[in-house]
Amino acid sequence: MGDEEKRNRAITARRQHLKSVMLQIAATELEKEEGRREAEKQNYLSEHCPPLHLPGSMSEVQELCRQLHAKIDAAEEEKYDMEVKVQKSTKELEDMNQKLFDLRGKFKRPPLRRVRMSADAMLKALLGSKHKVCMDLRANLKQVKKEDTEKERDLRDVGDWRKNIEEKSGMEGRKKMFETES
Repeated sequence: MGDEEKRNRAITARRQHLKSVMLQIAATELEKEEGRREAEKQNYLSEHCPPLHLPGSMSEVQELCRQLHAKIDAAEEEKYDMEVKVQKSTKELEDMNQKLFDLRGKFKRPPLRRVRMSADAMLKALLGSKHKVCMDLRANLKQVKKEDTEKERDLRDVGDWRKNIEEKSGMEGRKKMFETES
């Protein structure tokens, strides 16, 4: 138990050391990133915004204002063009998403459950309570009665088979057989 406890402590200490080293490296990377961003910002400002000299006379100040207004107008036009492009691309994206939904089905269809419902209840659900339709299928079936054929009647009427044989024996019995068959 002592060796295992020592090993667990060593593993935990190593993990803690690795975490602290990783955090130190991340902190130095963040500082470098912040310095890089500040340098990029200064470079951009020096390129795009020349230092401002304020002229002494009124006509020079008016000329400077005209130049600034021209630059503002150009920037506004560029901004408007960019907004129009963004709106156009968002509309295209929405159209494409709509087509995608149409192609693969907008909603997940729930699994259908089997419902036991009588024909009357189904018609009532479909047509509403206004329509009174009775779908008693058994009542609508035609009643078919079997017609008794003579042979079946003979089979039913035959009581004792011995009497039947005696009746058919002899010439008269055979004569009766031929008469019934033809």
